[in-house]
Amino acid sequence: MSTLRFEAIKETFKRTPVSVEEPARRSEIFGKNVFNEAAMRQYLTKDSFKSVMDAIKNGSKIERHIADHISTGMKEWAIAKGATHYTHWFQPLTGATAEKHDAFFETMENGQAIEKFGGGQLVQQEPDASSFPNGGIRNTFEARGYTAWDPTSPAFIYGTTLCIPTVFVAYTGEALDYKTPLLRALQTIDNAATAVAKYFDKNVTKVNATLGWEQEYFLIDSALAASRPDISLAGRTLLGHSSAKGQQLDDHYFGSIPARVLNFMRHLETECMLLGIPVKTRHNEVAPNQFELAPIFEETNLAVDHNSLLMDLMHKVADKHNFKVLFHEKPFANVNGSGKHNNWSLATDTGVNLLGPGSTPMKNLQFLTFFINTLKAVNEYEELLRASIASASNDHRLGANEAPPAIISAFIGSQLTEVLDELEKVTSGKLSPQEKTDLKLNVVGKIPEILLDNTDRNRTSPFAFTGNKFEFRAVGSTANCANPMTVLNAIVAKQLIDFKKEVDKLIKEKKMKKDDAIFNVLKEYIKDSKRIRFEGDGYGEAWEKEAKKRGLSNHKTTPEALKAKVSKKAIALFEELGIMSKVELEARYEIEMEDYTMRIQIEGRILGDIARNHVIPTAIRYQNILIENVQGLKNIYGTDFKKLAGEQLQLIEQISEHIAKINKGITDMIEARKKANKIENVEEKAVAYCDDVKPFFQVIRYHCDKLELLVDDEIWPLTKYRELLFTK
Repeated sequence: MSTLRFEAIKETFKRTPVSVEEPARRSEIFGKNVFNEAAMRQYLTKDSFKSVMDAIKNGSKIERHIADHISTGMKEWAIAKGATHYTHWFQPLTGATAEKHDAFFETMENGQAIEKFGGGQLVQQEPDASSFPNGGIRNTFEARGYTAWDPTSPAFIYGTTLCIPTVFVAYTGEALDYKTPLLRALQTIDNAATAVAKYFDKNVTKVNATLGWEQEYFLIDSALAASRPDISLAGRTLLGHSSAKGQQLDDHYFGSIPARVLNFMRHLETECMLLGIPVKTRHNEVAPNQFELAPIFEETNLAVDHNSLLMDLMHKVADKHNFKVLFHEKPFANVNGSGKHNNWSLATDTGVNLLGPGSTPMKNLQFLTFFINTLKAVNEYEELLRASIASASNDHRLGANEAPPAIISAFIGSQLTEVLDELEKVTSGKLSPQEKTDLKLNVVGKIPEILLDNTDRNRTSPFAFTGNKFEFRAVGSTANCANPMTVLNAIVAKQLIDFKKEVDKLIKEKKMKKDDAIFNVLKEYIKDSKRIRFEGDGYGEAWEKEAKKRGLSNHKTTPEALKAKVSKKAIALFEELGIMSKVELEARYEIEMEDYTMRIQIEGRILGDIARNHVIPTAIRYQNILIENVQGLKNIYGTDFKKLAGEQLQLIEQISEHIAKINKGITDMIEARKKANKIENVEEKAVAYCDDVKPFFQVIRYHCDKLELLVDDEIWPLTKYRELLFTK
């Protein structure tokens, strides 16, 4: 194994940047492999084009005979681009994307062949879906699952395959993917936000939720990654002593991008341009060999699809540059983990960002309406938001090295806090003309000026307002954005529906003017949501005690956090809005609990294997070298040998102690695993793995890492942190 380590290191010395061809102007190739509006205008009939655009903008149904025309045009476009196959591209509850490729090729009775792709093949497919997670919705022998075309996300060519974004549902109609609930949530937020936006502009007919994700990741040389069984199988290091130098000097963050990495980025960005993914920003992150890329904001459904596609694309491009991409939230101990900040806002079809302050008091009242309603929604459903970002891998990141804590809170900055404090003092009931004028001029009217000077920055807040959007920072780097985005859009939609009812009631029953009614309701919301606002540092016992006093949840583990997904409150929310049924919610809960259990189980097996088959034999080998040395000293110096062999004897004893504790830890972990495996209840099993199995990981790791410091570097089998993190 040590030979493999040094061979891998030697291999990295031979690496040179892979040459990359880039277009002079990226705009020239943007969306070239996407069946976008320009391509549709060229390849579709007038009626077909109108039908697709109506479906995209208004959600209208596409008739079957029109679908036949669309499929023909799509096929001709794809074949002209070199495509030979097509697939329904979907996002099952595995967290990855799924696809089954079928050729356009069809044989005819006379022995000849044609390229064929009909409306039925475009609109719906029936893959054998028995092996995808379903949470008990379907039996294995009932393999029928349906993929159905989502026209709001354009088809694209990936390699030589036409990929058609689709939803994935069971024969009985329940969602088996991430996209279906997201589309329902986006429709709900559209309706709710449009109704409220009409208070301020009657011309608004549609509101889109927008998303801009920031994808963090590590890039490790592929040879070094392959030399570590834990990275290969678990996507993270399960043991390994910290490098003497880590991120203490902050010399990697925003530093010069290494040449090999830069060429990888350039290649990746070119591929993204072809697929219509509008990536814009790239830079070094805080930890060594950690990086980030971010796109321009897009409509949420498309942004989610693009992020899922990007993650797949990154793996393929990385292979060509002899890299391995690590998306795990915490692949290395004691340096920063990776997140995927979700920057969320609402935009009207009239071009207004509803979370962006305006130039007039009325526009700022609109901003405050959506801003305060969002805070109220987060306050009411903070446990559900925490559940939406829960995973075995994100548990390692939350609350460590600049990552947000497990407690959900909202940061808005001191200036906006002062604005809300002023609004809280508004007189209940009808406002006097003087008070209304003062409010509009001196409080609401000054918001743009305030935000211009608002330089507050809180890097540890899970949910922060950053000028014209909310940034959900607690989302992990491996996550499918659809999960948190479904929850966020659902809770804000629910809040806006309730807000409109309250305002309309005051207008109707109390004969209040619209502005007075809005101010009165917002005043109460500010009071109600005060507990969720936190401007301080999210770490330490002080905040945990304060959060507990405020009644905020602090779920530090996934099994604990996920329970909120099947609470009476969550079920009532999703069923009322028509986003998910109780059956769908319970199925997802079961799937996520099982996923947690399996990941901890796999990591436990990997750790036991590495510790017993790699670490302990190497330690014994080094111990034997020491014993041989001591024996030689004894042969030469007789009874005086102990004066010369004191250090060696001490090392021999230390190695034996660490070996014994590793062995005991593994044995105890296996016993705990056996007990947990006998538990049939999914929730209880996950809790057992969390509370009884996982704690042994740290015990075993501690003693393995101590041995790494004691054993001769020449025979240590596992590639070390300094080699993984500082080989460029």
